[in-house]
Amino acid sequence: MYKINLLKTLTFLFFAITISVGATNNTDQTSSAEQESPTYNLKTEIKEYINHHLLDSYDFTLFSYTNDAGEHKYIGFPLPVILIDNGLKVFSSAKFHHGEAVAEVGGQFYALYHNKIYKTDALGTIEYDEAHHATNEKPLDFSITKNVVFIILVGLFMLLIFSRMANSYKNNPMPKGIGRIFEPLILFIRNDIAIPNIGEKHYRKYMSYLLTVFFFIWIINLLGLTPLGVNVTNNIAVTLALALVTYFITTFSGNKNYWKHIFWMPGVPWPMKIILAPIELLGTVIKPFSLMIRLYANITAGHIVLMSIIGLMFIFKNWIGSPLSFGLAFALSLLELLVAALQAYIFTMLSALYFGSAVEEHADHH
Repeated sequence: MYKINLLKTLTFLFFAITISVGATNNTDQTSSAEQESPTYNLKTEIKEYINHHLLDSYDFTLFSYTNDAGEHKYIGFPLPVILIDNGLKVFSSAKFHHGEAVAEVGGQFYALYHNKIYKTDALGTIEYDEAHHATNEKPLDFSITKNVVFIILVGLFMLLIFSRMANSYKNNPMPKGIGRIFEPLILFIRNDIAIPNIGEKHYRKYMSYLLTVFFFIWIINLLGLTPLGVNVTNNIAVTLALALVTYFITTFSGNKNYWKHIFWMPGVPWPMKIILAPIELLGTVIKPFSLMIRLYANITAGHIVLMSIIGLMFIFKNWIGSPLSFGLAFALSLLELLVAALQAYIFTMLSALYFGSAVEEHADHH
């Protein structure tokens, strides 16, 4: 069992993925008669709820309800908003009142519109272009959003668990406590992912990263299946950051044989080398891009399908459709548990494969 040095890896990884990306708002063109129908209103409400569930937020809302007076109440707590706009400005997201109010900070007004912060006036005016996109100036945003909170919490949890596991092995080689659960997974990553793809000679220096990225993706995906509304890996900025870390490790690990087989492949006629070199170089960028899209698309699609099936229970409202929707949603939830682990495995496996190709000592064949 390894004493896992995760501190440097976790620090770099979790600082790299604190950028959050908002989602654009899509509007449907429907007739006024359709908009007035109860079914249309219910479908629209479900669609808006799904969109809201997928988005990151500047506050942590456990649940919300509408009281007898028609007021929408939120149960949760605000998060700090950190902006750079003619200096550093830090304030609580409670000033936005869930996007319903304008926040005044240092004489400047800010509005929360479609989950993005814009500079505005005291009335919260948002200006649009011809495509109905907001044209207001946006400050540089380093806010601690809900996704960032869970990235930090998962990072601290992993650091605590693996540090305690490493210390326990100093006194007792036998795993105990939570180590009995994690040790088989760690050995699996070492014996079935790292060694076969990277090789006995080089795999040790990549183990910290492979273990970090596997457990981070797996744990954060499991949290995404809870009612907490945590959807970190369906944020493309997060998957981009993870893919970039893999890309940079692969690039800086590449030996002379790796780069030789990209720019001047041995055993290939020189005219073909000129043609293949740009393609091979482009392939080094396409590989991490595929990592980013694969993780983002699978997790996002799973959440959309699951939430849509749950929404069908409220549309059918009968003893046949609602139980069927519930049963399908339950079965899909069990499948999502498998997908959560599978996506972590695929990302780790492909990362190890890329590292192995970078450090492999090729033999030239003429």
